[in-house]
Amino acid sequence: MTTAGFEEKDFYLDEFRGHALCFAVPLADCERRGDTERLGEVVRELIANDTRVIVLLGVAPTGADMDRVVAFRRRLQRHVLRDGNVSSFAAERGRPSLATSFLGLGVPGGDSVERDVAELWSVLRTRPLVVQEVAEEALVEFAQGLAIRLRLDKLVIIEAAGGVSMPRGGQLSFMDEPTLAAALHEGEAEWAGLAGRRKTLRAIQSALRGGVRAVNLCTLEGVARELFTYEGSGTLFTAEDYCRVERLGIDDFEPVERLLERGHREGFLKPRGAAETTRILLNGYGATIGAHHLAGVCALETDSYRDERAGEIVGLYTMTRFKGEGVGARLVERVLADAAAMGLRYVFASAVDARAQMFFERLGFRGVTHAEVPAAKWVDYDARRLTRVRVFRKDLAPTTAADQ
Repeated sequence: MTTAGFEEKDFYLDEFRGHALCFAVPLADCERRGDTERLGEVVRELIANDTRVIVLLGVAPTGADMDRVVAFRRRLQRHVLRDGNVSSFAAERGRPSLATSFLGLGVPGGDSVERDVAELWSVLRTRPLVVQEVAEEALVEFAQGLAIRLRLDKLVIIEAAGGVSMPRGGQLSFMDEPTLAAALHEGEAEWAGLAGRRKTLRAIQSALRGGVRAVNLCTLEGVARELFTYEGSGTLFTAEDYCRVERLGIDDFEPVERLLERGHREGFLKPRGAAETTRILLNGYGATIGAHHLAGVCALETDSYRDERAGEIVGLYTMTRFKGEGVGARLVERVLADAAAMGLRYVFASAVDARAQMFFERLGFRGVTHAEVPAAKWVDYDARRLTRVRVFRKDLAPTTAADQ
């Protein structure tokens, strides 16, 4: 059986296939034990996935790093070619094998994007990988300019500090461009503890405004987790509103099923059969981060409660990476708005997990007895779970005598 981790990796690899990704990596970040190997593993996965890769390596401008650069290139080559999987890189369009691509690995470095972009393309049109040295102090700005000029789908900036941290601790998984712009206002960056990262954040803002769809900011140690898992390790920046809630369509059903299975494995959701899962899919809502990242899901069940004009929020699950960032609240807000438009009297939800219970209370739901929601809810309900589950209800309109 395919594990959740591999399902996640397949999801992201499919998103990257046929595109080009750029990594901006300071040479100093590649010299701890295992760091080049981590980068090499990610590059190998991407190349085997028919994804072009640009690695911009930040080095000392004097050329004093040349021996270290050569050693880095050798380590990277050895790891990328460590097995035969990548030899299947497509030979179409006259591309040589990956092994021969290392014979001409790299193009001259410089500080001018326009001067280098044509030569970069001349390498990438026949080879899957290019490594270019860039003066370290200009690395982020050069990467931003290159990403805009080549209209790259994704730019990955590696920094030892990783993603953006919140003032009260913890890390932000996502920032959209308007939120980033607000954080860069005079005084805001200082208050948020981001003043020392203003240069990087301004480059990210410029990349997004220049048409780059997404920028990831993370450590080299966490780069695979950031690119290939729902959990992530850094901060993903996008140009548009970071979260949209929409009704599920058939193309969403398979990834949503995987999310529901994951929620069950983690103990947040009760087990459901195929029929129950199908009802969630048909009545469901998905929260999408950026263009592709499915962050959370829930559904509004009404068929069983028509006589009471009630609705139940079921299958509410938010990926670990997005907890605490308002995704769950946006899902519930959309459900409540639709429930009110349908003329429902109230919406209710049940929860065993203490954090989920607090979540509903924060959104204005009140704890009620099991008898204060439709009796149909408890038909064939698991007896052991019944002793632990709490019920929360939110009235959508004043109850009148006619409603009784």
